[in-house]
Amino acid sequence: MTSARDRIRTASRLVVKVGSSSLTTPQGTIDVDRVDALVDVLAARRATGTQIVLVSSGAIAAGLGPLGLSARPRDLATQQAAASVGQGVLVARYTSSFARYGLRVGQVLLTADDMMRRAHHVNAQRTLSRLLELGIVPVVNENDTVATDEIRFGDNDRLAALVAHLIRADALVLLSDVDALYDGDPRRPGARRLGDVRGPEDLAGVELGKGGAVGTGGMVTKVQAARIATGAGVPVVLTAAAHAAQALAGADIGTSFHPDGRHPGTRLLWLAHATTGRGRLHLDEGAVEAVVGRRKSLLPAGVTAVEGEFAAGDPVDLCGPHGHVVARGLVNFDAAEIPDLLGRSTRELATSLGPEYERELIHRDDIVILEPTH
Repeated sequence: MTSARDRIRTASRLVVKVGSSSLTTPQGTIDVDRVDALVDVLAARRATGTQIVLVSSGAIAAGLGPLGLSARPRDLATQQAAASVGQGVLVARYTSSFARYGLRVGQVLLTADDMMRRAHHVNAQRTLSRLLELGIVPVVNENDTVATDEIRFGDNDRLAALVAHLIRADALVLLSDVDALYDGDPRRPGARRLGDVRGPEDLAGVELGKGGAVGTGGMVTKVQAARIATGAGVPVVLTAAAHAAQALAGADIGTSFHPDGRHPGTRLLWLAHATTGRGRLHLDEGAVEAVVGRRKSLLPAGVTAVEGEFAAGDPVDLCGPHGHVVARGLVNFDAAEIPDLLGRSTRELATSLGPEYERELIHRDDIVILEPTH
């Protein structure tokens, strides 16, 4: 079996993600030397004929200095303002740096909505593919200026994994300020580097740290991103930005996450990993068996209770009789409508309420089965 590192070494299409802490100073300004060092590596790989999509954090962090902010703002409006200023700074820096090698960049800003709605994600896929055909290096970031708490990825690690699936990349490289995944805090004596992760059992007992002052991710989101990518058949290597050249050369550094052979669609990947349920539907045993066991649509007759406030089209969690979340889906009705539908057949509902109610609460194509760890 070809290893993740071998697939990166021979890849013809790569997604490389770099975090805010690897690009900026603690004061919130772009570190020109770091950006140039990264571009040196990417341009060298690009010269071999490999197509590269760069998913780059740093817009909000790059906006802190120009706005006179000493730390990442907590409120969404100020984050969006910082992103608006910082995104221009960031792309200007990449444009200048790649120009040293005669390469042009194209800015692509995405929201989680762009991955959920078919017309949007098909358009994103087409745009990215065309940029690569034209020899452009796409620089992708979350559209922080317009994204809201409800429709955002929250970090670019998950975005990078979904982009890797979207463009059918051969591999994904996650560049961080830590050189690998460890079984504990790498600053502590005795922490062991995990060279390879082939399944959840390899992560048993591993302590995952959270993001730092200028970023939002940390090891939690990087492992989640690796699960998304490997679940779609895309191998992942995680290492420090300082080791980018070795990582792209397939060296035995960092942590390799190996694919598990499953290939769900982009929307289901987004639904499982880039959303949270905005409410809950409680199912009886028969409905759990139908949805999870036989992959059927969820009908009103199998739902016993509804929690939360949500609108038609929102993601909701599906819970079994004991309250455990077993699946997530895009619901076809508002929360306020559902109590009157519970326990009733679609035929009965169509007769009493109208033909528009003769349909499932959630169609099977809009349901993703969740692993017990969710």
